[in-house]
Amino acid sequence: MSYFGDIANATKTLLTGMKVTGKYFFVNFFTRKDVITVEYPDNIDTLKMFDRFRGEVVMYHDENNQHRCDACTMCELACPNGSIEIVWDKAINEETGKPKKFLEKHIYHLEMCTMCGLCIEACPADAIQWGQNFHHSTRDRASLTKVLNQPGSSFIPGYKNPKK
Repeated sequence: MSYFGDIANATKTLLTGMKVTGKYFFVNFFTRKDVITVEYPDNIDTLKMFDRFRGEVVMYHDENNQHRCDACTMCELACPNGSIEIVWDKAINEETGKPKKFLEKHIYHLEMCTMCGLCIEACPADAIQWGQNFHHSTRDRASLTKVLNQPGSSFIPGYKNPKK
């Protein structure tokens, strides 16, 4: 009897699911109420992503083309699959006379990124954050490797990292 009972229970469960699906289909199809499907790319000009959307990692620059990345390499160390690469060099700091690291290139390999966010959480200066861009389809894989610091950008002079 348990065999036929299992069949009856499975049929009941299937019909319950089909009832919910049918209700949403017919009610939303004819009334156009609670439709959450986005007509992409027809609405590309008006499309706004949610604030918590993880599109890509970007580096914040102010109006003077200055950033907060002091090349500490914490984001590079936190990345589980090596999608961030920090190229840095040392120079003598004029104020203290001691050698100090400075950022040459902050390279982000989008094709390897799993969007886990560990790099953003690990950054003590909040220099990198999530961007809203989601147009990443390309025929050239090399275009998915991005340099996050803009050309000619520099570290904000006198910026003290609050988390260090």
